[in-house]
Amino acid sequence: MNLSVEELRFMYRNQEVLQDISCTVEPGEVVAVLGPNGVGKTTLLKCLNRILRPKSGAVYLGDENLLGLDTLELARRIGYVPQRVETGRLTAFDAVLIGRRPHIGWDITERDLKVVDAVFRRLSMNHLRLSYIDEMSGGELQKVAIARALVQEPRILLLDEPTSNLDLKNQVDILEIIAHIVREHGIAVVMTMHDLNQALRFGNRFIFLKDRRIFLYGRGDEITPGVIQSVYGIPVIIDTIGGQPVVVPVRGRTG
Repeated sequence: MNLSVEELRFMYRNQEVLQDISCTVEPGEVVAVLGPNGVGKTTLLKCLNRILRPKSGAVYLGDENLLGLDTLELARRIGYVPQRVETGRLTAFDAVLIGRRPHIGWDITERDLKVVDAVFRRLSMNHLRLSYIDEMSGGELQKVAIARALVQEPRILLLDEPTSNLDLKNQVDILEIIAHIVREHGIAVVMTMHDLNQALRFGNRFIFLKDRRIFLYGRGDEITPGVIQSVYGIPVIIDTIGGQPVVVPVRGRTG
């Protein structure tokens, strides 16, 4: 089922942050949301997940308006990984099991435990099962956060800067995990990012935000130096290295 966003609008107090946001995300796609700081990338994710209530517009999964669902029903359809993951004196297994809350009735079932076990195996995290999350590295903690979202068995996975504050190896590890999840399960992923080159490597389509609106929603071959300069205000060249497009800022600024 497609995720369809129709004329979404959001305001903080009397200030408009997002205006007329419309796009469609298909199953099996990774969509990267890009743009400078403060442009509304995180706000867009929170509107899709109804953490923030849009001023107007609609968000559909197939024919179902997600903004009209109760919290538990919404959590069965959308998994969300925020920028900052809260820690506590919990083992990784317990922290991930919390993600089953939308499906748990009176008590934890055998199926709940099997779903958690399967995600630990899928993400190669069995060695972390009994580790305390407040003692983990940033990369390990991010894997736990993704695992907790996955056990919700969502159709849409929203990730807010999933590689922020990670070293290069952990950035690639996390993005490869996300790409594997998409290929294996055909879910749709929408993630905010700052690193254009990582986005181009792992994304299928790209939303560039500017002045509260979508400046461009397209595939990699639609991203030009002019688009990037218009959105970020810095001249760049786009070259190809090892078969991958690479964005390189040009010395000096224009405008």
